Amino acid sequence: MAQPDVIDGAAAPGAGARARIVAVCVSEGKGTVKTPQAQGQLVVGHGLAGDAHAGPWHRQVSLLSTSSIDKMKKLGLDVGEGSFAENLTVEGIDVYRLPVGTVVEVGGTGADTGDDADTGDDAGAAGAGNARLEITQIGKECHVGCAIFKAVGKCVMPHEGVFARVLAGGSVCPGDELVVVEVGSGQGGDGQGGKGGSGQADGARSAAPHAV
Repeated sequence: MAQPDVIDGAAAPGAGARARIVAVCVSEGKGTVKTPQAQGQLVVGHGLAGDAHAGPWHRQVSLLSTSSIDKMKKLGLDVGEGSFAENLTVEGIDVYRLPVGTVVEVGGTGADTGDDADTGDDAGAAGAGNARLEITQIGKECHVGCAIFKAVGKCVMPHEGVFARVLAGGSVCPGDELVVVEVGSGQGGDGQGGKGGSGQADGARSAAPHAV
């Protein structure tokens, strides 16, 4: 039997694992924090409509877990949703544990994981109105001048920030569900990066929000 991927001593969330979107954030320009919105629109092959980082590349949408933000709060930093320039802030699973190639479904109508016997040819298809994302990269190097890294010598984005491309479009709102539909192999095609890394060590001090 194949063994599950293990990151930080814990197995990666499997197909059917569920989480919740707590914030949908956009920014009009790069190098600034993202602002939480009441609703967003995920566009196939582009990303989150109106966001500066959207476009025809492998980092169309960025995700970060609340657990990652909490690590930086424990260092005394005044940060919250959007402070790390993430588009989707997720509660319930550590998104950085999801291998590259993993497909997740996001929406308010409940995701179809393809497990039902009567789904037939529709098995694995996105639920009505739900968007689908494929994880393409885990972690990214902090940009030059990252205020958080300069303040405490560490940041969550290099190991715990997650990037994805949009496979199926749809609206996304705070409170929507995120469901793991298919767990990837960890080998990206056009994605860059691999499995998630370790959590951040302890430290102290405060810093301005992170901007990508």
